[in-house]
Amino acid sequence: MMKQLISDFTTHLEEALKIGTTTPFKNAANQIENILICGLGGSGIGGTIISQILAQDCKKPIVINKDYSIPSFVNESTLVICCSYSGNTEETLSMYEKAKEKGAEIAIITSGGIFAKLATNEGLNIIQIPGGLPPRAAFGLSFPQLFFVFEKYGLIASSTLNDVKAAISLINQEEANIQKEAARISEKLHGKLPIIYSEASIEGVGVRFRQQVNENAKMLCWHHVIPEMNHNELVGWRNKNENFAVLIFRTEADFYRNQERIAYSKKVISQYADSITEVMAKGKSPIERALYLIHLGDWVSYLLGELKGIDTVEVDVITGLKNMLAELD
Repeated sequence: MMKQLISDFTTHLEEALKIGTTTPFKNAANQIENILICGLGGSGIGGTIISQILAQDCKKPIVINKDYSIPSFVNESTLVICCSYSGNTEETLSMYEKAKEKGAEIAIITSGGIFAKLATNEGLNIIQIPGGLPPRAAFGLSFPQLFFVFEKYGLIASSTLNDVKAAISLINQEEANIQKEAARISEKLHGKLPIIYSEASIEGVGVRFRQQVNENAKMLCWHHVIPEMNHNELVGWRNKNENFAVLIFRTEADFYRNQERIAYSKKVISQYADSITEVMAKGKSPIERALYLIHLGDWVSYLLGELKGIDTVEVDVITGLKNMLAELD
């Protein structure tokens, strides 16, 4: 099942564009001065990624929230975007209630559940996407909707969505090469502890890959970003460990000083890690490059699970946690 879901990535992106284009939105009651994106797990990672992609284009500050509470700055001029694929994520519902109390402008991205009912009852802007998938596998359906929300509120130009279309074409054209490279990378990471590095500007892509490795391959790993890791973690590389395999996500837009930092860091790390693999994104825009790396990473996480001979869809421990929480007052 997971293999097919990953194969359907660009199909999901195309469907997402159709849904977002045809979804009507009401104007905000007040001028939007800041944005808070609420969501967790597979539903929330899109907020982290879009906040970095739009850092130079959106003139309003974007804050990502992954908790039960919300920041005190939220008020009537805040756009709060609640992302919950199931529509029932308890933390996101808690954030919604607190945002509502503060009179914030609220928009919802979901497949149904409680959030869909709330949107109908409260007359909120909502983009509803197809349900029934593991939230992490619905990324292609949910992520583009964030661009539509920003566009519909006048926070970015509609032309931004052309980059999603370009990414679809790029990935379809490169699909065979992506899967080939994913197989090569998965062999490097199999049986190892993956350590993921990237420039800070694409940290969300690294986090997405870490999450996919956790859920699809049932493996622990960690990530860090450059230049921050040069101020702390780099010093921790002191002992040879054959269990460590490093993966570095790169783009042609990496800041020139960070390129030198990465080169220096590789020299240090190469003395202690089993292997270092660099992945260079393809694409002309930040959106294209991010979606390219995300799709490649998804394939790697799936192939790691296959190499381990495990069920890549199963997340029983999370289901057990949710069942336990449902029994609490």
